[in-house]
Amino acid sequence: MRGWNWEGFFEYLTNYYLFEGALVTLGLTVFAMTAGLAMGFVIAVMRMSRYRFLSGPAYFYTWIFRGTPLLVQLIIIYTGLPQIGIKLTVLQSTLIGLSLCEAAYLSEIVRAGISAVPKGQINAARAIGMTEAQVMRYIVAPQAFRIIIPPLGNSVNGVLKTTSIASIISMEELLRRTQVLIQEKFLVLELFMVAALYYLAMTTAWELIQRRIERRFGKAYGSMSADAH
Repeated sequence: MRGWNWEGFFEYLTNYYLFEGALVTLGLTVFAMTAGLAMGFVIAVMRMSRYRFLSGPAYFYTWIFRGTPLLVQLIIIYTGLPQIGIKLTVLQSTLIGLSLCEAAYLSEIVRAGISAVPKGQINAARAIGMTEAQVMRYIVAPQAFRIIIPPLGNSVNGVLKTTSIASIISMEELLRRTQVLIQEKFLVLELFMVAALYYLAMTTAWELIQRRIERRFGKAYGSMSADAH
């Protein structure tokens, strides 16, 4: 039985092929969060609408995408849709799948943030003649943004790791490239440990960024809350 291969471990720790895979993972994360947040905001506003023709479809959307695994969603998009004439590339399927799934989760985060804004402030803004768009832009959005920063940051961390699921449809992100090298070099444990370190480095870096963001915006929100009391 062959033991641990330190030479192979250190060789692939700085392997450019895996480094490119990590960059692809970061790219997928940025796209999924950006598109998911944009769609999530729209879905959240629809969910909070008093009109059933808006809130109904929004609720159905979140029910579907939060209630089914991302793995199943990706398989349906990549292998199922071609059966009805919709053919997408691996990259397109991955971006669409990640974005649609993340939008469902982010919509709930955004909805919770909007709901946390005191109704009195919203009613006061309307009373002085502000339009609904102005109320959202100047009253609701700034306060809701501070509230959703922590869960939003955690979502980034989650998506970064969730992108590995796209390897099932051969998306060449970090995990898929690791699997390719394993098939060639048979360094199973060594290469999976390298991949784990890459993911750990990326999530740790984001955690540091998230803490700085929370300190900067959370402090202002805390001060505002203290003044209110």
